[in-house]
Amino acid sequence: MMVDPLIQIQDLTKVYGRGDVAVHALRGVNLRVEPGEFVAVMGPSGSGKSTLMNILGCLDRPTSGTYTLDGEDVSHMGKEQLADVRNRQIGFVFQSYNLLPRTTAAKNVMLPLLYNRNGRVSDEEYYQQAIATLEAVGLGDRVDHRPNELSGGQQQRVAIARALVNNPSIILADEPTGNLDTRSGEEIMELLGQLHQQGRTIVMVTHDPEAAEHAQRVIHLRDGRVAADQVNGGRRKE
Repeated sequence: MMVDPLIQIQDLTKVYGRGDVAVHALRGVNLRVEPGEFVAVMGPSGSGKSTLMNILGCLDRPTSGTYTLDGEDVSHMGKEQLADVRNRQIGFVFQSYNLLPRTTAAKNVMLPLLYNRNGRVSDEEYYQQAIATLEAVGLGDRVDHRPNELSGGQQQRVAIARALVNNPSIILADEPTGNLDTRSGEEIMELLGQLHQQGRTIVMVTHDPEAAEHAQRVIHLRDGRVAADQVNGGRRKE
């Protein structure tokens, strides 16, 4: 039985500016990501990686083309609609962690739940859900620690827990090992690999070939186009 893709992008373009100063960041990108895939996106600076990630994350809209996320066309939604999709469907992991510095790990993880508050769940229930998610990423003994009391790898685990707590359709990871030493980076990639094995869909932008080896599929961008789409070291069969 055919399964609908979680992400379907067709003829996607993104142009910044107009006329002689126009910058074509994406030039007709086509992309399909199935539920449960772990995809790495690579490419040199200026290849369109960040622009693609922003559109995938509903942080920006394409100039033309379509982006369908879990069966819903989000290409031309307004800002409020996109914010709702982000809160419901997407978990973000950033290179710089983006944690609130004076807030405990548990309360950082709670934030997406509070944004989606529906009135039927108490703060205590949200807190317990945040603790359970921290335990799932190996930080059950750090729930009351603030970011400055955690290592870089631990801070990134908090960020991953925050991305998971809403049970999103997809995790978008933007250079998740970029600020980490080699050992911590490897631990974070092993954690992402475990999440993938549990059925999570992950799209990760990275410059690091070793990080990309953890993905089951690697997409190379160049000059705003897909230059290669490979699985397990071999060219992907369409």
